[in-house]
Amino acid sequence: MRAPWRSIFLLVIIGPLLVSVVVRTFGWSMILGRNGFVNGALTMVGLEPVQLLYTETAIVVGLVHIMLPFMVIPVWTVLQKLDPTVEAAALTLGASRFTALRRIVFPQAMLGILSGSLIVFALSASSFAIPGLLGGRRLKMAATVVYDEFMIELNWPLGAAIAIIVLVANLVIMIAYNRMIEGQAKRKLG
Repeated sequence: MRAPWRSIFLLVIIGPLLVSVVVRTFGWSMILGRNGFVNGALTMVGLEPVQLLYTETAIVVGLVHIMLPFMVIPVWTVLQKLDPTVEAAALTLGASRFTALRRIVFPQAMLGILSGSLIVFALSASSFAIPGLLGGRRLKMAATVVYDEFMIELNWPLGAAIAIIVLVANLVIMIAYNRMIEGQAKRKLG
């Protein structure tokens, strides 16, 4: 990517981090709501409005939007360190662009992909505002179940037990994944 486009791309990716997660999630609830932009566009082209808010789709859209910068930044950092002459050499030796991407760029970017996915997993597993606002009361995720047990049901022992189970499960997954990333880094760096 050429120099001026790099800055614009990075600004577009990092810019949303300057706005609160709750504000961005409320924005998505307005876009996906019954009278929101999506249903307004569907009505304009003659289609029936669809229920998007308070669905799994809304939660996925919100999580992707919120978590995208946390995935892009580690990958971006790794890609900035790549030597462009290696890819150019592969193209000169007759490799297609897809082959150069698959056999040269992708393996070198794998460390950033793994690191970014670990960050996104940790943030998504503990996400509370997005499932609460876009999923409503009937769609449950770990953080919303813990909240309901503490604040709605007033069952503090069960809420604490669920929170500990979720915490331990997340820690086990993150430690195992981190070891995999460290192994990948040791193989890459020698």
